[in-house]
Amino acid sequence: MLDISAAQLTAWLGQIWWPFFRLSAAMMLMPIFGGNGVPVRVRIGLAFMISILASPLMPAMPSVDPLSLEALLLAAQQMVIGGLMGLMLELLFAVFTTMGQILSMQMGLGMAMMNDPINGVSIPALGKYYQVYTLLLFLALDGHLIALDVIVRSFEVWPVGNMPSQDALYSVIMRFGWMMAASLLLALPAVCAMLLVNGSFGMMNRAAPQLNVFALGFPMTMMLGLICLLITTSGIPENFTRLCSETLQLMANMEAR
Repeated sequence: MLDISAAQLTAWLGQIWWPFFRLSAAMMLMPIFGGNGVPVRVRIGLAFMISILASPLMPAMPSVDPLSLEALLLAAQQMVIGGLMGLMLELLFAVFTTMGQILSMQMGLGMAMMNDPINGVSIPALGKYYQVYTLLLFLALDGHLIALDVIVRSFEVWPVGNMPSQDALYSVIMRFGWMMAASLLLALPAVCAMLLVNGSFGMMNRAAPQLNVFALGFPMTMMLGLICLLITTSGIPENFTRLCSETLQLMANMEAR
């Protein structure tokens, strides 16, 4: 007959329980898993299965009474860490969604809205296009598997009981500015081209007021916008791979920053 003490049972439970909180919080926010199309029960069940499978690869967890106040604080801590890691991946995809919104406004397609079932909001058609495009690239590059591996290995960087450092929290906050700057830089060539077209039609209107600039300008702006969209799309895989690698590396080395 096996003699199992309460301390051993608590240690075995903690080896699964604490990773479960971190993984479930990350899956609530990270792309693909965190969308409204994936039911909450599926996300929780998947996080629990990954916690069971990855528990032998993780360092030893602290033995804490699961009904104590300390256990509640540790669970909240794991959810904060997992949420930060999922948020960083979400900001990566927000770069290209924001770029699509900027291009839509410049092309005059700001009114062409589409429902976004992932986030439950309406976004411009080009923003949805880039969102789906980058999601497919992320799956093709096995980014979801690498992201889960980074979260599992984060227990070596952020052991249970250690709060994120001030530098780590600062780096996450600065990712919001990075997201806006990256989306603007990716859309800058198309924005400059649209500005030149609008400036040309403004000069034409001053030189020949009898011309119907609005009837001529909208089709030309749309046509040039589609050409810029074609040129911009050709560089998306390279830029996405670089930004994705940077984000995953930051997630893996956040404590060192």
